Amino acid sequence: MKVSFDDLHKAFESRVRLGIMSALAVNDTLDFTALKEFLDVTDGNLATHIKKLEKEGFIEVEKSFIDNKPNTKYSMTKEGKKAFDDHLKVLETIINARK
Repeated sequence: MKVSFDDLHKAFESRVRLGIMSALAVNDTLDFTALKEFLDVTDGNLATHIKKLEKEGFIEVEKSFIDNKPNTKYSMTKEGKKAFDDHLKVLETIINARK
């Protein structure tokens, strides 16, 4: 089976989107502040990348209030998990083929 860099998912080319998906892969949910601190990005930068992943159907957004303050939590969808797992498998195949 021939695998190339073209087989990688375009949605994960950004380090921020890759970081969001990586963080959500090991956590059921994370809120905006936790993702922002973990990735060390600005509010606007994170919001832009989250919107792209949400548009792809890879993450779900849950908005609520905690002590009258807005709280937004994110989780990975089944489609997002499959796309991310597939992306990682292609990376692994590329790495192992280059040895």
